[in-house]
Amino acid sequence: MPHDLRPDLVPVAGRQVLFVMAADAEYGPHLRARFNPLFTGVGPIEAAMKGALALSALARHGQRPDWVVCLGSAGSRVCPLGEVFQVKSVSWRDIDASPFGFTPGVTPFIDHPVDVPLATPLPIASARLSTGGDVLSGDRYDAIDADMVDMETFAIARVCALFDVPLIGLRGISDGPEPPTGLHDWTNLLGHLDEELARAVDLLPDALAAHGAG
Repeated sequence: MPHDLRPDLVPVAGRQVLFVMAADAEYGPHLRARFNPLFTGVGPIEAAMKGALALSALARHGQRPDWVVCLGSAGSRVCPLGEVFQVKSVSWRDIDASPFGFTPGVTPFIDHPVDVPLATPLPIASARLSTGGDVLSGDRYDAIDADMVDMETFAIARVCALFDVPLIGLRGISDGPEPPTGLHDWTNLLGHLDEELARAVDLLPDALAAHGAG
């Protein structure tokens, strides 16, 4: 992403919203009809890098989103396939400096809780999310203290904290109950989730109007 390239801000109920997604595969016709997102790429490093560059570019031009909405797919063994959830908190499963006495899930010398709370203004169900650089399957879910897993939201939450912008997370469950056998086990439900995520996005105007600018 060029340093001078600004992402699109979308007006929603008098607020300026930056929509953030990882991959074009999750961006189907229903979402395309509603906004142009910032695409970060897959994984926490890509998300942190592209997110920080985007908000820096906006700041250089005197712009600041009132809200960031990070949305896309997630895995889960407990949330039903095909349903969309708000992220009520997000954690980072990759960080563990406990041999030095730090709490697992907390970045050393940075003041953040294990579970970072997010705003949940929409009238839909919410769930706890774990972000990491790996795709989970099978028994590996047993080590995760969260309802669903993704690869970007915690990184975007850290970027938003740096720029003092509130974050909303929306995740549709694409996989998880059964061990994947290939990429199709992720992509099978993306068309359905595109429509369901679009329905959630349509709730934003009333929710943000009632919630305030953050």
